[in-house]
Formats: sequence, C-alpha cells, structure tokens
Amino acid sequence: MMPTKNSPDSPLYYVLSTLFVTSLLLSNITAGKMASLLGLTLPAAVVFFPITYILGDVLTEVYGFYRARLTIWLGFFANLFMVVVFMVTIALPYPDFWTGQEAYRTVLGMTPRLVAASAVAYFAGSFLNSALLSRLKVVTAGRWLWLRTIASTLVGEGADTALFIVTAFGGTMPFNMLANLVLAQYVWKVTYEILVTPLIYLVVGWLKRREKMDVFDHDVSYNPFIIDWRRDNE
Repeated sequence: MMPTKNSPDSPLYYVLSTLFVTSLLLSNITAGKMASLLGLTLPAAVVFFPITYILGDVLTEVYGFYRARLTIWLGFFANLFMVVVFMVTIALPYPDFWTGQEAYRTVLGMTPRLVAASAVAYFAGSFLNSALLSRLKVVTAGRWLWLRTIASTLVGEGADTALFIVTAFGGTMPFNMLANLVLAQYVWKVTYEILVTPLIYLVVGWLKRREKMDVFDHDVSYNPFIIDWRRDNE
C-alpha cells in the first residue's frame, strides 16, 4: 500500500478521536475509585486510560502524527473544560434539603495539584507515544507494528505514570511507596497494551484498507506546540 496524504474529512477519524477523548474524560472521572485487580491495588482509571494510548497508536499509524497531534490537543482542552465544569458545579449554592453535596465533592472534586499532575502527565506521555511511533514507522519502513506500538507505549506510559505519581503525591508519602505505585501502574498499562496487540493489528489493517491510507511522516515537526492547520488538514 502506497503512503498517502491524510484526509481531514474521514468520518472514521472523527469516531476514533471521539473515543479517544471520551476514554480520557472517563479515566479522570473514575481515577478516585480504587480497585483490586490481579492482586494489585490500582485506581479504576487504569481500565480506561490505556485505551487512549491504544487509540493514539491507531491514529498515528493510519493518519499520521499531525492528525494524532490534533486529537491529543482536543483531549487536553476537553479535559480542562470538564474540570472547570466540575469546579463550577460543586461551587454552586444548593438547597438545605439536598444531601448529595459531599458525595459530589468526593467523586468530582479535584485539587489543583491533581489537575496539574494529570495535565502534565497526559501531555508528555501522549506526545512521546505518538512521536516515537511515528518516527519508528519511518525507520522500520512500516514493519513490525507490534514492536513499534509496544516500544512507544513503554516510553509514553512510563513518562505519564512517573510524572503523574510524582507530581500528584511527591512529598506526601515515602519514596518506596511512590516507586511501588509507579511500578504497579506501569506494569499494568504495558501488559494491557501487549495483550491487545492482536486487536490493534486487526483495527489498523481494516482502517488502512477502508481509508486507503498509510501515512508515513517523512517531513514533520514533532514540536507539540506547533499546530499547522494547513498541514493537519492536508
């Protein structure tokens, strides 16, 4: 299949981007719920958040880094908007007979430190994942998708997990406890990616055939702060 320009008008691109943003928002909403999974104590968000990396891999592999970059930014701003909505909702005055304020605050309340940690970790991890996958695709001439998705996940999820845990909880618990939290979440997320690799192959293969696209990023800027709308919409 010959590489082609990425189309801005593909309905499937918008579907995948919507799923990406939705998974990100659900991850942040469910982050406060703790769960016991395979003997590990983890936030419930680990069920949803790895989906953003899987979708990020698919978007980058099929549509290229520019389109994936746009989706990552959409997720970033959607998440900030969600946080503002939650803060305003919690701050609104409520009648005396309503007893759900504290429950609302517990589930949806986010401290500035947690918001900052989540934003920094997501931004760094998502862009590292997409940029590395894009570059490896060129280097490997599009071969070994399994190696490229796992390698990019190792770097992206590593940065995301370490930045979030350290930024959110550094100074509030012993270093060994922080390290254990990072390791447990990192192992879970990477294992998640490895297990769904066959599904990624199926989805990527189907999308490339359906879209008649296989973008190689030969001449791109990996600066996440540059949004060239003309290039993004070629």
